[in-house]
Amino acid sequence: MSTILLRGAPVASLDEYTALGGGAGLAKARELGPDGVIAVLRDSGLRGRGGAGFPTAIKWSGIRSAGRPAFVACNAAEGEPGTFKDRWLMRNNPYQLVEGLVIAAETVQAPQVFVGIKELFLQEMAALERAIDEMRSAGMIGDLMITLVPGPDDYLFGEEKGLLEVIEGRDPLPRMHPPYIQGLFETTIDEPSPVLVNNVETLSNVPHALANGAEWFRGFGTDDTPGTGVFTIGGDVEREIVVEMPMGTPFSTLLDAAGGVKEGRGLLMVVNGVSNRPLTAAEAVTPLDHGSMRALGTGLGSGGFTVYDETACVAGVAEAMTAFLMNGSCGQCLPCKMGATEIRARFDELREGIDGPGAVEDLGSWVLHVTDQNRCGLGSGTSAFTAGILSHFAEYLAVHVAGGSCGTHREYAAPVIKDWDPAAGRFTYRAVALK
Repeated sequence: MSTILLRGAPVASLDEYTALGGGAGLAKARELGPDGVIAVLRDSGLRGRGGAGFPTAIKWSGIRSAGRPAFVACNAAEGEPGTFKDRWLMRNNPYQLVEGLVIAAETVQAPQVFVGIKELFLQEMAALERAIDEMRSAGMIGDLMITLVPGPDDYLFGEEKGLLEVIEGRDPLPRMHPPYIQGLFETTIDEPSPVLVNNVETLSNVPHALANGAEWFRGFGTDDTPGTGVFTIGGDVEREIVVEMPMGTPFSTLLDAAGGVKEGRGLLMVVNGVSNRPLTAAEAVTPLDHGSMRALGTGLGSGGFTVYDETACVAGVAEAMTAFLMNGSCGQCLPCKMGATEIRARFDELREGIDGPGAVEDLGSWVLHVTDQNRCGLGSGTSAFTAGILSHFAEYLAVHVAGGSCGTHREYAAPVIKDWDPAAGRFTYRAVALK
């Protein structure tokens, strides 16, 4: 597990962090002032690493220009299947994240920072608490309040509007309005307190971009997506890994770093998250940047990839992934809840060879409607994943459509990573019960 830009190798203390140059980004931010910080982030081209890839400088500038008291929230509620990168960063080097939080707060003039983190992430919370205590004692944080907010093991805790609900003490049921419109602790509708929400990896990049400059940052990656990415790869590979690589690195290079497909079998499909169209074997050379993935009609997501070899059943994988999405739906928007439920049921029937033509017809119909009236992206993600299976893996569904079996006998579940097992050199996974 090597590092190029982010300090992902274990950093045991603040002294060790500062010896490596830690704190230089914060010092530069205080020298430049808020406008100067935003200018560096704009010139660096840093994009959010949480999935959407939104330009960081635009988000920060929008919050700063609101002219009202603001808050900063860090999304550390990592729950996308197949990803472990935020936990890897928090465990190995929490100092760069805290430094990024302080820079963000001072840039948008926020008196308080919240870190929304799953209550299961005990090791990560301990690391962050240690870093906060050491950096406060060293005078790096000042009077800024940094509060860790443990939350439930729900997929939608990682959605930014659901995250804010948890911070305010409620269940992770996404709101209608985004954080810059409906923020935290409002007193009136006309005067919301806007919130700057970034994820762990985005904020961890900020100190390095400021300390070394925009031109240095752009020395990694592509014009479309500068910098590096922390990628997770698991499933049917020889070695499951978390690794940092320049953005724009072909997926095939990441696959090679994992030792290739297990036991020399052929590659069948790659699930990039669970809310995008999966990649086919022919697309394994695709560069890992937002522009290249968007050109394929898919997305980079949070940089987590689950590999399935030629012994896998596409219908079985699809049933498991859509079952996860069904389980994760909060039920506030009926097209999403009903659509995810029906899509999962149709994939289950298809896998069993029950009414194949009817199942495919129903799946195609639900793809068009599951996205209606949604408060969050779960419905559109379900639609994108389902449409991708139907359009790019139809040949692997044909035997099921005809009422037969593809002959594989594997059990499938969404690859929600529980932890890293250093002895085995692989991840452990959680069983996700259906509600």
